[in-house]
Amino acid sequence: MDTGTHIVMGVAISGLALSDPTVSAETITMSAVFTGIIAGSLIPDIDTVLKLRNNAVYIRHHRGITHSIPAVLLWPLLLTTLLMLFMPSANFMHVWAWTFLAVFIHVFVDIFNAYGTQALRPFSHKWVAIGVINTFDPIIFGLHVLAIGAWSLGVAPFYPIVTMYTIIFFYYLLRFAVKAAVKNAVAKTIPEADEIIVAPTIRFFQWRVAASSKTHHYVGRAYGRSITIYDQFKREPLPDFPEVKAALEDSNVKAFTSFSPIYRWEITKFGDLCEVRLIDLRYRSKGYYPFVAVAHVNAELNVVNSYTGWIFSEDKLNKKLNFIPHT
Repeated sequence: MDTGTHIVMGVAISGLALSDPTVSAETITMSAVFTGIIAGSLIPDIDTVLKLRNNAVYIRHHRGITHSIPAVLLWPLLLTTLLMLFMPSANFMHVWAWTFLAVFIHVFVDIFNAYGTQALRPFSHKWVAIGVINTFDPIIFGLHVLAIGAWSLGVAPFYPIVTMYTIIFFYYLLRFAVKAAVKNAVAKTIPEADEIIVAPTIRFFQWRVAASSKTHHYVGRAYGRSITIYDQFKREPLPDFPEVKAALEDSNVKAFTSFSPIYRWEITKFGDLCEVRLIDLRYRSKGYYPFVAVAHVNAELNVVNSYTGWIFSEDKLNKKLNFIPHT
């Protein structure tokens, strides 16, 4: 989920914590618990700082080890230990328990996005991405705001927050049902497809669609069970060129291929340079495919520049690559 949603979730969990007699009766413990919950609701995303290094590292590792089983166990212990240094009279077990709940919920809700997490590490490095909830879901965020608003107006927080989470539970079930219906509709629209990816958008009934058959890739949108196919690309393996092999060894391209399950390729010559471009087909927006990996390989089979990430214009991409195209 997005940072804003994780914050309101932390506030809501803090409201639930007030139902704990030890928390509500001890001011120091309450302060430590509230701090631990908010910090625990955000700390798994500390790997966002990897963006400062480069996109390749960020793409390969974001929501990786920081969202793993060991991390879910270690983050609460680390945060609680730090809090006890400043508030030694706080109840350790209660601070740890509520902080653990906040960390667990952060990682748990992230697996329902299309991006997913490596939540099963170290047992599996597979990305767990159920893809039923958009990264920012206005309904989930709005329900949190309503529950927190009722609390701020003087209502005991337990009742509106429990009611909110009950509604969200059934909302998740509904999203599973809608996704299944959309996927079934895509299968009927493209019966030859052997791989179908449907991903949520910020709008409840609209879903992104990417599918592959043995011969073609298909890209479209779903509105309920109505499927519109916008683009169709012939499915071809990457050519066995030396330039392609060199590009595939580049860190940016490796990051892209580790993350993207369905993409097409383009190869373009610019004088002595060969451009190898991989284009993720899951994120079509206004006729453009913004998530790409690009590598420029020279005559000596060296990658002279490369980039992976989100780009919405060729000019911006060329600036990222420090490249002036010429033929």
